[in-house]
Amino acid sequence: MKIVPLLGRVLFGLIFLMSGLTHITGAGADHAAAAGVPVAGILVPFAGLLSLLGALSILLGYKVKYGAWLIVIFLVPVTIALHNFWAVKDPMQLQMQMAMFMKNVAILGGALLFAYFGTGPYSLDNRKA
Repeated sequence: MKIVPLLGRVLFGLIFLMSGLTHITGAGADHAAAAGVPVAGILVPFAGLLSLLGALSILLGYKVKYGAWLIVIFLVPVTIALHNFWAVKDPMQLQMQMAMFMKNVAILGGALLFAYFGTGPYSLDNRKA
C-alpha cells in the first residue's frame, strides 16, 4: 500500500502540470481578461508558473508542503475570479460554472491535505541518505 500516496500525487499533480504548461505561455489570458481579471497577460503566466512549480513539487515528492501551498495560492483566486457561478444568468452556464467551482473546491481540499500531511514513502523528501 506504500504506492498509494505516489499514485495520489501523480494523479493530483497532472492537472496542474498540464495547466501550468499552457498558462505559462499566456494561453487563456483572453478568457481571463474577459472575466475581468486585471493585467491578465501578466497574471495568467504567473498563475501558470505557480501551477507548474506546485505540480512538479507534488509529482516528485520534493518539498510537497510548499508545493501544495503554491497550488492553494493558484486555486483560490482562479476559482473565485473565473468560476463565479453566482454572477451567471444563463442556467446551463450557471450549472457548468458551479461544477467547475466545486471541482476546484474539492481539489483545494486535496491540496490542503498535502500541505498538512506532506508526501508518502516514495518521494524525494523520503529518500534514504
